[in-house]
Amino acid sequence: MPSGPDGFVADPAYRREFERARSLVLARPWRWRVIYHYDADGIASASSALRAFARLGYPAQATPLSAVERSRMAALLAATPGPALVVDTGSSWPELYAAHAHPVVILDHHLYPGAPNPPALPAHVGFVNPLDWGVDGMGELCAATLTWLFTIFLDPRNWDNAPWGLSGAIGDRQHVGGFRGLNARLVEDAVARSLLVRRPGVPLFGASMGAAIAGSIDPFLPGLSGRPEAVGRFLEGLGVDAARPPASLTPEEGARLRAALADRVRSAGRPPEALEVIEQDRWFVPSLGVDAEEVSNLQSAAGRARMPGVGVAYALGDPAAADRTRAAEGGWRTGILNGLLRLESEGVNSMVHLQWFASPDTTLAGTQAGMAILYLLDPTRPVVVVSEGDGPTKVSARATRALVARGVDLASTLAAAARTVGGEGGGHRIASGATVPAGSRDRFLAEVDRLIGESLRAPAGAG
Repeated sequence: MPSGPDGFVADPAYRREFERARSLVLARPWRWRVIYHYDADGIASASSALRAFARLGYPAQATPLSAVERSRMAALLAATPGPALVVDTGSSWPELYAAHAHPVVILDHHLYPGAPNPPALPAHVGFVNPLDWGVDGMGELCAATLTWLFTIFLDPRNWDNAPWGLSGAIGDRQHVGGFRGLNARLVEDAVARSLLVRRPGVPLFGASMGAAIAGSIDPFLPGLSGRPEAVGRFLEGLGVDAARPPASLTPEEGARLRAALADRVRSAGRPPEALEVIEQDRWFVPSLGVDAEEVSNLQSAAGRARMPGVGVAYALGDPAAADRTRAAEGGWRTGILNGLLRLESEGVNSMVHLQWFASPDTTLAGTQAGMAILYLLDPTRPVVVVSEGDGPTKVSARATRALVARGVDLASTLAAAARTVGGEGGGHRIASGATVPAGSRDRFLAEVDRLIGESLRAPAGAG
């Protein structure tokens, strides 16, 4: 198979979709608006796209989308007097792009109605989704790796968008257990080009070992995370000075620490994904001098601090933006940690087939849910987190691989439940979100519980 993007996937829809999208971009050297989801995957996608547009000499502006809302997308398109590139969102609204007076290219990995059969679209709309060519958008290609791949189609020099492809995939947790499918192919080629380095390591970040473990959220370590005194005793038992920086550990010390952390997670009966986070290799980005997970954390923090544009500017090399993302990362980590500690002490609300909790931290709720089901809560039932405020209610839901294997599909479940109360939702089988009207929480949760129960009762492999 050639070491170029044309031959990465045999399905003819792969090349056809990319070539149509590429032709639309190359034929319009105008100002493009890049519309992106505000999480790590979306920010990383926009980062690669803007770097590619700059290389083409095209002016471009980036606008974040903070919720799954058709009305917001319609308003953005109405305010766009030229072409638009939509990344990590929007697959469910083809009629909006068809009505736009200028070219629109959609690069998304989420499930859409009718997948894997894309809708009929006019010539000025390019639709690229890995589901159409047999690649799983939940685990084998995220929006950031999809956008990275598209930029390589535009110009092979864009292989150097590797850091942003990886950071988005990590933000969407597609690295857990090792990269798979087309993600793995892209990473292998990036390693061969010396853009990435694979090496063993510990998923801990901080000025000292003590601070890194006490502030750890992924993995969240019951009895250690948020407890500096306990961390000191734990490290002393391993013969590791808590004041040492994580990067100073010898290979033998790192292996001993990983084994001790894995034993702690294993003894707590956590699902396999939790162990994989600790035991798998790390990815180092030579051009940035940091672990790819650190890059992902910085962009996640920028998005959740409601400044996703700063996360994009960091990728474009703005030193001030880099400083602001590092400052935001501290608040992001603390907010998630506090939420997990609160769940650890207070527990969650229980229904027959799901568990749920309320979070005042709208932008952190989904991450808290994902960490909670891996490291704290009952892994045999999906977790739903609800954030209620002055406007519509925001919902995030997370499952485990074992639940998905049993038939749980949070994307279709949240979409269907949201429709019953006048909202909308979608995402992936393992992680999804919804926006529902204020006051509809209880009816929505009851419908989600019912639908999950139906999924779990269905024969294995049904649907």
